[in-house]
Amino acid sequence: MTPTPDPNVPKEEPSPADATVHAQMDAALKGMRKGKPPRSRRDHPPGGPGGTGEKVQFHPGTVVSLTGEDVFIELGPRFQGVIQLTEFESPPKVGDRFEFTLVSVQDGLWTLSRKEARLLATWQDLAPGREVDAKVIGYNTGGLELKIGPVSAFMPASEIGLDRVEDFQAFVGQSMRCEVRELNRAKRRVLLSRRSVLSREREHQREASVKSLSVGQVRHGRVEKLETFGAFIDLGNGLTGLLHVSNISHQRVEHPGKALTVGQELDVKVLEVAKGGQRIGVGLKQLQPDPWTTVAERFPPERVAKGKVVRLAEFGAFVELEPGIEGLVHISQLSADRVKKVQDVVKVGDEITVRVQSVDGKARRISLSRKTPRGSLIGSDEDVSAEDLKQHLRTALPATTLGALLQKALDAKKKE
Repeated sequence: MTPTPDPNVPKEEPSPADATVHAQMDAALKGMRKGKPPRSRRDHPPGGPGGTGEKVQFHPGTVVSLTGEDVFIELGPRFQGVIQLTEFESPPKVGDRFEFTLVSVQDGLWTLSRKEARLLATWQDLAPGREVDAKVIGYNTGGLELKIGPVSAFMPASEIGLDRVEDFQAFVGQSMRCEVRELNRAKRRVLLSRRSVLSREREHQREASVKSLSVGQVRHGRVEKLETFGAFIDLGNGLTGLLHVSNISHQRVEHPGKALTVGQELDVKVLEVAKGGQRIGVGLKQLQPDPWTTVAERFPPERVAKGKVVRLAEFGAFVELEPGIEGLVHISQLSADRVKKVQDVVKVGDEITVRVQSVDGKARRISLSRKTPRGSLIGSDEDVSAEDLKQHLRTALPATTLGALLQKALDAKKKE
């Protein structure tokens, strides 16, 4: 019997947009190289699935006995047949009912076959969107040729996997779970996709992984891609986290490429899980000691230290005292004289001496100055106090000039 179209089944005719794929499929099926030597294939008799003309007749029958490789079938009163055991997927039991086609008759006993009945059942089971198991039997540059039971099908190269596949021959002989993308019984054409099945499996796996994900977890990952704003970290099981550039290190990082490399494996801390796992924020510096927790011990108020100018702003210069620790020298504290523009006094890369005015580890702020409490520039002649000068006068030689004393006192101050 020819299958009756089901009005609930999606339209089977391909859209004009798929004409190119179908043309490639038709060309691919010609001259297909087989994984095994090619063998002749018998087309369905006229009227079989997709055919025209006289319909194939199917007869129901009941298994009445099994003798060796022969299975005897009761087709009706005084109407019996025999079929080979190999035509069944598994050995049948007495009383099982199947449909058969009549092949030939001898001495009143019909030789039977289930091939056409199995083919019809397979065609009836196929529908766009349905998942099926198919076996790869051949390939060419366009894709794979497969079998869904006795039904031939084709899978374009773009539908084989989630990523580009180069070696088609490696799939020959394999069975794979696929989705029926298009079905045309009139042309006996079946178009399959493995990519859609793998995509759904990955999404299900990702959803399960998201449920086990929580803020504060430490996850192992691999740097997948670098951008100017951060790095994408592959967390496994379909999960990808964004490591923002500000969360790479306590030390300022201008570009992720200066601290990370693609393929690098690392542990990160989950900082955010939003939109059902579509947005996952992770951090690297959160797993490193925070230098700001003990900054007050290393840089107490009035300590004089050297630092490097790393950024300029209209209101002052940011000075790095150590990796991860920056302080601000306000424009009013850059010089003993009035300063109109910060860049007139310092530039990025300059090493300068500063004095800690105040420190707030919780707020991550340090206020710095290039001036002494008396208002003179640190290291200038005015920075030498009267007491420093008296001390050097006591130890100076009689011939020492006042200028030499001032210079000596200044040099001693710089060494402190």
